[in-house]
Amino acid sequence: MTSWLIDTGPLVAYLDARDPDHRTVARRLEAFSGRLVTTSAVVTESMHLVAADTRGPRLLADFLLSASVEVHDLSRPPELHEAVTLMEAYTNLPMDFADATLLLLAEALGIHDLLTLDRRGFNAFRTREGEALLLVLDLE
Repeated sequence: MTSWLIDTGPLVAYLDARDPDHRTVARRLEAFSGRLVTTSAVVTESMHLVAADTRGPRLLADFLLSASVEVHDLSRPPELHEAVTLMEAYTNLPMDFADATLLLLAEALGIHDLLTLDRRGFNAFRTREGEALLLVLDLE
């Protein structure tokens, strides 16, 4: 089964029909039959962004449930330390905590396909082993 990591941008765009990336993201997600995986940091960031609409948090929670999105928590002290180390390495882009947790999760699960709108960052980011993630929106 194909697995994709999913970042904040596509979650928000999928839920907001007014978002300029909504159609592209919706088309890709609706055609995808594999497993979606993310981190609690991405969910937290997404909840904050969709909260501008009072229905936003419920829509996000409903989507995560209906799509059976696997949400992994990477907030134990050793993981926080690893995430901060990555963030420090990419201060010039910058890399936020959610981005760092996605890279750590990619390493932990061996998933290298990522649904993201952050092409600038994720074209440059590498796992600690130097591996790039494959940006699935660029595969069209």
